[in-house]
Amino acid sequence: MSETPKQPVGEGPALTLICGMAAAGKSTLARKLGAGSGCVVLHEDEWLAALFGDQMTTLTDYQRCAKRLHAVLDAHIVALLRAGLRVVLDFPANTPEQRARLRGLAETAGVSHALHVLDVPAELCWERQQARAASGAHPFTVTRAQFDQLLQHVSFPGAEEGFAPIWHRVSD
Repeated sequence: MSETPKQPVGEGPALTLICGMAAAGKSTLARKLGAGSGCVVLHEDEWLAALFGDQMTTLTDYQRCAKRLHAVLDAHIVALLRAGLRVVLDFPANTPEQRARLRGLAETAGVSHALHVLDVPAELCWERQQARAASGAHPFTVTRAQFDQLLQHVSFPGAEEGFAPIWHRVSD
């Protein structure tokens, strides 16, 4: 893995990633981190809902559609970074593979990166998920079984991944 420039995120182009369970607050944090000029926030769920919403009912559907979306957006994200913008991705950086792929975008663009980790109890996330579904404020809803399946695909970064995570811990 190549060395990324030692430039603080927030000064010049940089890529911000977020790790966290469903309904942990990734979108809320992304909006907060992306406030201000010179920053673009990309919300995966918005893109997926607009392009593939009627095709997504299972985790396998999500994986297929997300792969298609990433095939198009990855080069665009690198172009935004090379154009000097800060980019906040409201995309799950929940597995070592996802984090490596996303970090690779920053490395390709030659910019710094930051990883924020939302450590929120699963039951609180489930309560938030239910409230979000009831409000209709989110393009996707999941059953408890789907939520539990999603939890199996969330792992916090280990030291071997080379990130210096910024932790956001929420207790019950």
